[in-house]
Amino acid sequence: MSELGLEISVAETKQLLDSGADFYFMDCREQNEWDHVKIEGADLLPMSEIQARVDELESHKDRHIVIHCHHGGRSLQVAQWLRQQGYSQAQSMAGGIDVWSQEIDSTKPRY
Repeated sequence: MSELGLEISVAETKQLLDSGADFYFMDCREQNEWDHVKIEGADLLPMSEIQARVDELESHKDRHIVIHCHHGGRSLQVAQWLRQQGYSQAQSMAGGIDVWSQEIDSTKPRY
């Protein structure tokens, strides 16, 4: 597999979901944000808990991991941190769920 960039677009992420691609989709926002709006298929693992809970990701170490947050800042930090931990295929969904609600699914409320 070729070297993946640190970011992936919302359109590329949607293609992965639609095609049933083998990847792990992670939401690194906080529980209250997740309760407000979420993308189906993503698992919640808040950035504030990732260091304590990184073992939960061990089974995904060799898989493509796409992380999203609200605007893409936290997910970019998480993707960079995961790459430092050996998760070489971690990517941040650029623009986060905010851009997702604008470009992919307008039924998702923006906040």
